[in-house]
Amino acid sequence: MAPEVHMPGPVCLIENTKGQLVANPEALKILSAITQPVVVVAIVGLYRTGKSYLMNKLAGKRKGFSLGSTVQSHTKGIWMWCVPHPKKPNHVLVLLDTEGLGDVEKGDNQNDSWIFALAVLLSSTFVYNSMGTINQQAMDQLHYVTELTDRIRAKSTSDNNVGEDSGDFVSFFPDFVWTLRDFSLDLKADGEPITADEYLENSLKLKQGTSQKDKNFNLPRLCIRKFFPKKKCFIFDRPTHRKKLGQLETLHDDELDSEFVQQAAAFCSYIFSNSKTKTLSGGIKVNGSRLENLVLTYLDAISSGDLPCMENAVLALAQIENAAAVQKAIAHYDQQMTQKVKLPTETLQELLDLHRASEKEAIEIFIKSSFKDEDHLFQKELANQLEKKRDDFCKQNMKASSDRCSALLRDLFSPLEEDVKQGIYSKPGGYRLLIQKTQELKEKYLQEPRKGIQAEETLQTYLRSKESIIDAILQTDQTLTEKEKEIEVERVKAESAQAAAKMLEEMQKKNQQMMEQKEKSYQEHVKQLTEKMERDRAQLLAEQERTLALKLEEQARLLNEGFQNESRQLHNEIQNLQKRMAQPRRRCVIS
Repeated sequence: MAPEVHMPGPVCLIENTKGQLVANPEALKILSAITQPVVVVAIVGLYRTGKSYLMNKLAGKRKGFSLGSTVQSHTKGIWMWCVPHPKKPNHVLVLLDTEGLGDVEKGDNQNDSWIFALAVLLSSTFVYNSMGTINQQAMDQLHYVTELTDRIRAKSTSDNNVGEDSGDFVSFFPDFVWTLRDFSLDLKADGEPITADEYLENSLKLKQGTSQKDKNFNLPRLCIRKFFPKKKCFIFDRPTHRKKLGQLETLHDDELDSEFVQQAAAFCSYIFSNSKTKTLSGGIKVNGSRLENLVLTYLDAISSGDLPCMENAVLALAQIENAAAVQKAIAHYDQQMTQKVKLPTETLQELLDLHRASEKEAIEIFIKSSFKDEDHLFQKELANQLEKKRDDFCKQNMKASSDRCSALLRDLFSPLEEDVKQGIYSKPGGYRLLIQKTQELKEKYLQEPRKGIQAEETLQTYLRSKESIIDAILQTDQTLTEKEKEIEVERVKAESAQAAAKMLEEMQKKNQQMMEQKEKSYQEHVKQLTEKMERDRAQLLAEQERTLALKLEEQARLLNEGFQNESRQLHNEIQNLQKRMAQPRRRCVIS
């Protein structure tokens, strides 16, 4: 089970120093240690609009993100607070509080645009916080959304934004939540009560017209509608008297406006229940270390003067993750083989079976941890490393067997060798005694367990090394006739030939087993890769269907609005015509 994240307070994730956006190593270290999936909620808005208060509420604390109580912007850059998700077990809620947009002290909106773009890129829920109602001024202040296509690329194309439309961004972009602070209007339309969501939809309706004024009116609304198909709106009363606003960190709920407390609770409940896990193209769930790599990739692009490209970020992340997945799989293989294999194994097949079981688990780990392995380069690298590991184990197994057998032969035959040196067998009848003793020791050797795959070869090598000594004793044994000596020489040759044939057969069997194992390894890679490709294809189709459905839904909404406007216009024209027809006609008098 992964350790629970514990951050007593927020830390700066992206520092904004002298116009430069730089990642904070301390924050990156915290992210790198988070192995659970993350739900990332980012909040942006004009400075001094109470963004930090809402983020503290999501963290379940009164204090944390700096609230400030003056007209100066307190938060600089992007600050991060990671807390256990209150409703999703084994998930981490990552809260990102951004510096206030439009701070006059900065004098440059360039950084504001990048802060806005980074908040969109990193989050799974994007909260835009503003004061009062949604009027044209509020829309004008949200001009950053109209610049997103100038700040972000969805695809890695040679020409900026070639072939890109809102659908390319929809699959990457977060859900959109608009929080309206100090809201004082009654939620009504045409005298009928409406919800905050309906208020937002009404505020995003487009004007029919082609004038520049109409285009300026429609542009931010169109961008919000196309980039963020899933939208939500919350309104908040003023939390307390103006003079007490600077003390929000110390005030308890019973000291705040009761409506505001309920509204804040409803906002938190929605975020906890509906904010999705941060997910990349292909259904890839983002954890802390992946979020860390996304931060670095986007900041590198910005600092180099390039546009952050979501497709490139995913591919760069895949390179890092897949290399790590190979190492993780190999480490597991090493661990399993070290635990299970006791060298030397009695047969080669025993070792190959252990290898195959460990290899299968290693491939499963790689497949589970990797993604977007273009041309299967990393899986091929894994296959090569596993094959080398298998060959190394086979060599170690042979050496362990040879060492064990050589030691065993030394222990068994040392007394016999000493007797030969002492000339005990250099006497009439000594040859037959030597052969008898040698056969006894061979039988004893063959009965010893765990000699391994080199048992026969090591024995035959040892016996061949003693042939000259045995032959010398044979030739000097006076109890044997020349004919008997010739027969004995032929017997020894026949035994040697038989042993050689047996060793050749054993070698061929080993080669066949190795070939079969290579084929099994290949088939295991293909099997698991095919299963992964089928899962990925299903996820991609689901993602494409979701994106298409969102685009069609928005297009239908736009067509419906256009139809309603045309119907309204036609209705007005009919009413005007009816009025003109109802007016009494003037009589024409000819004098």
